[in-house]
Amino acid sequence: MNAEDVLETLDITSWTGPFDADTQLRAANALEDGRVLFLPRLPFEIRPDEQEFLTGGSGDDSRKNISLDPATGRCHGTSYQGDQLARLAAMIDRFGQGAEALLRGLVPGYAPHLQRARTSFRPAEIRGRDYSERHDDRLMHVDAFPTRPLRGRRILRVFSNVAPGGEAREWRVGEPFPDFARAFMPRLSAQLPGKAWAMNLVGLTKAPRSEYDHYMLGLHDAGKHDRAWQANSPQARVDFPSGTSWACYTDSVLHAALAGRFALEQTFHLPVEAMTWPERTPLRILEGIAGRPLI
Repeated sequence: MNAEDVLETLDITSWTGPFDADTQLRAANALEDGRVLFLPRLPFEIRPDEQEFLTGGSGDDSRKNISLDPATGRCHGTSYQGDQLARLAAMIDRFGQGAEALLRGLVPGYAPHLQRARTSFRPAEIRGRDYSERHDDRLMHVDAFPTRPLRGRRILRVFSNVAPGGEAREWRVGEPFPDFARAFMPRLSAQLPGKAWAMNLVGLTKAPRSEYDHYMLGLHDAGKHDRAWQANSPQARVDFPSGTSWACYTDSVLHAALAGRFALEQTFHLPVEAMTWPERTPLRILEGIAGRPLI
């Protein structure tokens, strides 16, 4: 595999468009086909009074990311206070608003269904940090949430590399999700009766896990624990230079983030019904393998 196999490059320069019909179709097709939408001419502008946040001192050293809850405007994972905290939150929120405007313009069919989740600023260098195997995003994986069951909703993420020193953010992108799922799903055990209810009752999850969430978490963990697959599965190296942006469905794009610092990321959730091609979603693929509904 090489980068051209997993990327769809759009030569756009505006976060708000307007975008012509061909660009919109290419964007929707690439995203739902499990490719990464690469936007090499779409930087996110860091304002002069925000440059101080690109020095590596904006975190609290206990977390790898600083997150903003758009519903409350509160930042978590930073030691900044007062005016500095307000300006950092405003920068992160401005990125989230830009990411939402971008998706509304590129894929208009998503607009009524976009559910904006947390926005994150990632100032820490990935390379050289210590993680548990399950939490090590340098290993190839698909995204799934242990505490927040999605019941089939998609995870769409928009990223921008704002590193001031020109460092690229290095990813590896893996094989198509259907191939991965067909290989790993037969290894997974079924969800035990009553387990989802019990975990929710004691507060381990924010809602009962569906079978879909159970299997997606199983795929996430099984892939990370399989060292032979990590070493030998089809992979393409993709470098995202500073000043570029990209987007993908991280619940179906197998990916690993190996190096880089100072990136912004916005997560959105969308229902299967919002997709142009629902049959390409992880829910429908896993249901096809299981031979039954998983929600």
